[in-house]
Amino acid sequence: MQSLNDIMLKKNFDEPAEIQIIKDFVERHFKQHAVGVIMQPRQIIITTPSSALAGSLRMKLHELQELVGAERRLIIRIGQ
Repeated sequence: MQSLNDIMLKKNFDEPAEIQIIKDFVERHFKQHAVGVIMQPRQIIITTPSSALAGSLRMKLHELQELVGAERRLIIRIGQ
């Protein structure tokens, strides 16, 4: 169980809610912190450090899309 202080230290109040939803989803399901998220007008690009994480994330893409909302398309890329 995380303390409130740990949760608040991780939260970035400047980023949109969609980015935080994606980062929390990846951390909760895959125990990974090194995921990058870039928002563009019509899409959200999720960058993963490994192809294994990208493949696993693709399997849950529909679930993640429902959490984020249907306004933007989710794209997964491998790289730093």
